[in-house]
Amino acid sequence: MNRSGGLTPSPRTLEVESLASFDRLVAAGAVAMRGWHAQSLDLRGRKAALAALDVEGAIFLGCTFDPGVEDALRHRGALIFPRLAGVPFDAYRARLYTPQELYAGLESRPYEELPDALVYQWSISPGQRRRLDATLASALHDHAIGDALEEFRRSDLAAGRTTVGVMGGHAAQRGTPEFAQAAELGRLLARSGRLVATGGGPGAMEAANLGAYLSHVPGHDFEVALAALQAVPGFRPSVSAWAREAAAVVERHPGGMPSLGIPTWFYGHEPPNYFATHIAKYFANAIREAILLELCDGGIIFLPGAAGTVQEIFQDACENYYSAREAVTPMVLVGRRYWEQELPAWPMLRTLAAGRPMADRIFLVDSVAEALGVLGG
Repeated sequence: MNRSGGLTPSPRTLEVESLASFDRLVAAGAVAMRGWHAQSLDLRGRKAALAALDVEGAIFLGCTFDPGVEDALRHRGALIFPRLAGVPFDAYRARLYTPQELYAGLESRPYEELPDALVYQWSISPGQRRRLDATLASALHDHAIGDALEEFRRSDLAAGRTTVGVMGGHAAQRGTPEFAQAAELGRLLARSGRLVATGGGPGAMEAANLGAYLSHVPGHDFEVALAALQAVPGFRPSVSAWAREAAAVVERHPGGMPSLGIPTWFYGHEPPNYFATHIAKYFANAIREAILLELCDGGIIFLPGAAGTVQEIFQDACENYYSAREAVTPMVLVGRRYWEQELPAWPMLRTLAAGRPMADRIFLVDSVAEALGVLGG
């Protein structure tokens, strides 16, 4: 297993993640399916094609077949993982989420009835986290998300771009200087050619993803969008109203710049933001945290936050502390007064780094412009 939570395909492994891909392979004269991983495909109507292929060694994950085909495939040597009944998500999904998918139905229904909320309610139902079938479903899902995230990193959208993480608290309200600062940071990072990655939630995370998403629009349009969002400052008391205001901005500016959000249903009371174009949402928070830190090969900028942000600072510090010099990534804390006095993480971080390769890769600054400057932006 690779560090992103997915299995690294062997040279003989072929991920078949769409019906069009399956049909192209068949049309090209494929004879054997050994090493094929068919993922969440509706293969009804492909009975003849499957009968003509040697399926020994093929793996079918959550696929749908014509009657009788599944048993025949098993008898011929295929390994079949069935769809999981009573689970409100696809445990074998082949792609990252989009906000439109997680918020499907937002225009006419309350958030509590939308896919994201239904999955969270499923995950916290009494005894669910101790049930074997639920554990299996969530583990398969997280593996699939890890695999999809690896594919995204190799895609044209992300290949060749360094990823910079923006960490910060969920409490920053739309319309505040803190929210505007985080949005400007995301905008500057994206305009400098970096891929922005956040924890995918509200507050500073939403702002950074917003800034990245709108990094291509003129400054006036960016300011108008920030002002419009002030109508619903936060996700309490209504996630529905909060998300609809964001969806309206996206509708006015379709095709924004890509960015990543990596949230978790472990903290499902914090909804995902609507501005991360690609969302890797996990059940296991520990996996999600490790992946988020690992992805940020261009460093991490830490905006003011509370316990979660402090945890991320020292989790990142721990990895840098034990890394070889060439593997150390920059850590930039924004807000001298905050990190020196209100939550004095900086003195401890500086003491920890003394004499280590990371010592010259940690920074304390007062503005997002300075943060970008120390990253070479």
